Amino acid sequence: MIRLPDHELDESTAKALDKYQAEVDRSRSYKKRVELAKERWEQVHRSVKFNPVKSTLARMCCGARRCAYCEDSYADEVEHFRPKDLYPEHVFRWQNYAYTCGPCNGPKGNQFAVFTSSRGKPTLVARGQNDPVKPPAKGPIALIDPRSEDPLEYLWLDLEEFVFTENADEGTRAWHRARYTIDTLGLNKRDELVTARASAYGSFRARLKEYRESKTARVAAHQLHALRDDIRSLHHQTVFAEMQRQRVTSSELKDLFKGILEATTWKPQLWNPAGLTT
Repeated sequence: MIRLPDHELDESTAKALDKYQAEVDRSRSYKKRVELAKERWEQVHRSVKFNPVKSTLARMCCGARRCAYCEDSYADEVEHFRPKDLYPEHVFRWQNYAYTCGPCNGPKGNQFAVFTSSRGKPTLVARGQNDPVKPPAKGPIALIDPRSEDPLEYLWLDLEEFVFTENADEGTRAWHRARYTIDTLGLNKRDELVTARASAYGSFRARLKEYRESKTARVAAHQLHALRDDIRSLHHQTVFAEMQRQRVTSSELKDLFKGILEATTWKPQLWNPAGLTT
């Protein structure tokens, strides 16, 4: 899970989203706003008018249009970071969207939590089926937002077990945010994700060795660039970002990057159906 790049919508699409949001916001009752948000969302996101939003979100995905959360599956669902059932004022907010996969979007659903005090665990604000429709408790959000934050400031990927841990002291707000994000998105619960990260590590390692050998052999620049772009477009770019970060403490990774320090600054290649490098 890495930070998503900033992309702007075209002016007409941005204005259309603002118009839809204004319609929802005009309702005086919170309950009515929730109902209208869900109703208008069902109408709008299935129409051709919403295609520019989807195409822009797709261009923000890494590699072969991977999910913003797990980085493993194909991203084909527009995720509301702040659930529309709880935050109707964000149902058509561009910064509230990410492209994710069903296995991530489904379990996350309306699960959300905020910190209602300066200390302690986050408070769950998801509403049960028969609960009264009232605004959720206010407070800083617990779930890490890849649209506005760098998840790796909170998360640490163990490159031996390939599970995420907290990159903060236990009990701190940063620790709670990392734990809540890991658990809510099921980043360690799905064995296939752990296995895929381990496989990605082997692929990154092999490709980096190939890149270094090719550089030493002085192959043509375009061949080196092709190898670089292969590495930047592989699944699970968090694994590569963690390899870059941990090379300063790992002798194995330090040796792997030796002579190819440019690789320590490479960023993920974004999805581009036209096949152009980004």
